[in-house]
Amino acid sequence: MTAAASGSSAPSAENDARLPGLRTFASSLGIAALAGVGALAYGSLIERNSFALRQFTVPVLPEGSRPLRMLHVADLHLAPWQRARVAWTRDLASLKPDLVINTGDNYGHAEALPAILDALEPLLDVPGAFVYGSNDFFTPTPKNPLSYLLHSSRVRRETPDIDTAALTHRLVEAGWRNLNNRTAQLTVNGSRIGLVGTGDAHLGNDDPEGLRRRIAGMPADVDLTLGVTHAPYQRVLDGFTSMGAELMLAGHTHGGQVCVPFFGALTTNCDLPRPFVKGLHEWTTGDRSSWLHVSAGLGTSIYAPVRFNCRPEATLLTLVARDEDATTAH
Repeated sequence: MTAAASGSSAPSAENDARLPGLRTFASSLGIAALAGVGALAYGSLIERNSFALRQFTVPVLPEGSRPLRMLHVADLHLAPWQRARVAWTRDLASLKPDLVINTGDNYGHAEALPAILDALEPLLDVPGAFVYGSNDFFTPTPKNPLSYLLHSSRVRRETPDIDTAALTHRLVEAGWRNLNNRTAQLTVNGSRIGLVGTGDAHLGNDDPEGLRRRIAGMPADVDLTLGVTHAPYQRVLDGFTSMGAELMLAGHTHGGQVCVPFFGALTTNCDLPRPFVKGLHEWTTGDRSSWLHVSAGLGTSIYAPVRFNCRPEATLLTLVARDEDATTAH
């Protein structure tokens, strides 16, 4: 009896020894869960609406040129109720830019046209140009927000359900140049700028052969060739650079949208390498280099309304003579 009683007490002692470890593990899980909930709440309620103005100086103009202030607006993804984003975008006119470039994904909802025009209205008095992204043709669809972090987004529909023509009409009527697989020339603040744009490479609408012909047809006496696209796929950037564009602008990436501290963006939503996901960088193709600015943009899909360690942004690029230094200000 004594031996039996002694034997039956051993499992109980073993369980008692494990309890502190189990409690520690459970506590760690609880802390991790709370941290995750807190990060999600912060990203969806606070950082998503914490708009930032980025500023860079880019040396791309001929010697002796006057500085040119260029505002880059990207990825508004507007829905009718997002009045804070509208108000912040309108206030960008107070920067008094010389030129505005919009790299697309203005729509975030089928009924967003009045909100888009309200947001851009003060900027339409400034010379400008635009290209479109996939969301300017197709409304967003419900999806698992985590899928954005696992692979590039895909557009599986063929029939657009956005009134893109209505937005195009209003922008062109205001004097902005449509650069979707088109070119334009502008003289701004004394500088002659050749603008070359593509359709959205994420939809396969970038027309590489047409791009080559359009850049070849650019007047030789422009002071700056500017490449404008929505999604910065490498084939587009290589095409712009190899054919002489000194500066390229793109959006689409949302800066990764969710960035891990000490690691950065988890995805670029295209084949762009992660170090180029946002900001100003040099892009090299063969023996030629161009400046590349990728905007993290101002919005998100209404079905993935979160940003973490990646504030929504617009950018003021000050273009200066080539013998000056590039600088960054946040």
